Amino acid sequence: MSQIGLARLVAGRAWAFGSADFWRLWYTGLITFVVRWVETLAVAVFVFQHTRSPFAVAMITMLRLLPMGLFGAFIGAVAERVERRTALLAMILMMLVTDAGLTALAYAGWLTVWQVAIGSFVNGLAWAADNPVRRVAMGEVIGGDRMGAAMSIDIAANNGSRMLGPTIGGLLLATAGIEGVFSLGVALYATSFVATLGLRYRNRRFAPVRIPVLAGIAEGLRLARQDKRLRGTLVVTVIYNIFAWPFTSMVPVIAQGHLGLGAASTGVLASMDGVGAFLGAMVIAVVVRPPQYARVYLGGIIIYSAMLTAFALMPSPLSAGAALFLEGAGGSGYSIMQTTLIYLYAPPEMRSRMLGLLSVCIGVGPIGFLHLGLMANIIGAQWATVVTGIEALAALALTRPLWRAI
Repeated sequence: MSQIGLARLVAGRAWAFGSADFWRLWYTGLITFVVRWVETLAVAVFVFQHTRSPFAVAMITMLRLLPMGLFGAFIGAVAERVERRTALLAMILMMLVTDAGLTALAYAGWLTVWQVAIGSFVNGLAWAADNPVRRVAMGEVIGGDRMGAAMSIDIAANNGSRMLGPTIGGLLLATAGIEGVFSLGVALYATSFVATLGLRYRNRRFAPVRIPVLAGIAEGLRLARQDKRLRGTLVVTVIYNIFAWPFTSMVPVIAQGHLGLGAASTGVLASMDGVGAFLGAMVIAVVVRPPQYARVYLGGIIIYSAMLTAFALMPSPLSAGAALFLEGAGGSGYSIMQTTLIYLYAPPEMRSRMLGLLSVCIGVGPIGFLHLGLMANIIGAQWATVVTGIEALAALALTRPLWRAI
């Protein structure tokens, strides 16, 4: 990044440095992201080593997303009537206790795949609340007009963790075992809990008590159906999470089965996705302005889908890493703008509900993981990944009338 570009970034985002609450919320997200990516890689390798089944790996990864689809709308509606700091503390505590239990089982030598599966599902419950709780709180702390910039900084943290997390996960698994991976999660969640305790932020508004939760969900669905921009954004999100995102579960499988890499090298390869995503987020933070948000969103998913297909076809770790780098760069544009567009398109009093619906659309991912896992068992992880990338691009083309209003 040039000195001029860096100066623009610092000057344009100077508002954030005066907000301690913003950085506490950002740090809480950073820790969640880091642990997520460390554990995703380590758990995938652990499960594959114990089962030799690509389908089992896909199902374990799916369990982390399943709560979004099952409970995302409900969490979004409830989030409007609870104190978000308290809800955030409960989320962190849930993840801390889960990792502590898995750590104890691992050190005792009792850890099994089904116990890891339960832990993945429980932590997925906490992740399902991130959009309607933490990110809505972040928007209220810094203001809606700064939400795009805030999401660039927040997603940069996510992408940075995608860059380092798989490498850390692979190295920890190779040197300290799965117990070392979960121990790191416990330690990091503890620091996040302390940071969140220091939040001065409290909700600005609560949903009227007289509106039942289910009625609030129905109102959010009506808004999504009537607003073509919201509807289009949610349609693209569904396509991404069914046909594009699930390929991440096959990266460790392809790395070990097709490219012949070990656990540590697999972590390094998987981190290339994060390197591209982090650098992409930095570029977006510097040069992208609101009129380009929709183009970045749509262009990001197209690049992501094309590059995941290319990754599966690459014959060497070097070329596969290059494809993952480009896939990550495209994915950063998609992921930054996904939350930003929903937040900006939704009326302020409906933002938690709409971000809850966004979580539901993200939560349809288990369908994609099931689809990919079954294909991988039949035709292999490499060609199943190729097929899903092509399916993603075809689905985007076929649904253009639904999302072009974005």
